[in-house]
Amino acid sequence: VIIDSSVILKWLSNDNEKYIDVADKILQDAQKGKIELLAPELAKYEVGNVLLYSKKLSPKQARIIFNKFYNLPLSFILESEKLANETYNIASKLGITYYDASFLSLAKQHEAILVTENIKHQGKTAEIKVISLADY
Repeated sequence: VIIDSSVILKWLSNDNEKYIDVADKILQDAQKGKIELLAPELAKYEVGNVLLYSKKLSPKQARIIFNKFYNLPLSFILESEKLANETYNIASKLGITYYDASFLSLAKQHEAILVTENIKHQGKTAEIKVISLADY
């Protein structure tokens, strides 16, 4: 299962988060070994930016959250040349950002589903299975 940053952030900060129970179920499924969680390396930077600019954390709070983040049962996949080309093709074909397309190309490469809360950004293709977090 490929997860995007919107799902990861629910595990790190559940302040008034919608669908936190569904995100927790995904995490529990991974902890029990029912599923494997993958995300592109880019997700680390997206999460870092949200924590920095949206959550207004102190350095101590950030350290605690980063510790939790880097101990999630989640494998980050480095971008290869092949993956970069696929990401570019998806982004240009669908008219979406390279960032959003990176999650789709990873799902395509691993023949996996992508779970996202941002279905309108990433749910534009029939060849890659994308489901809304609410529908997991």
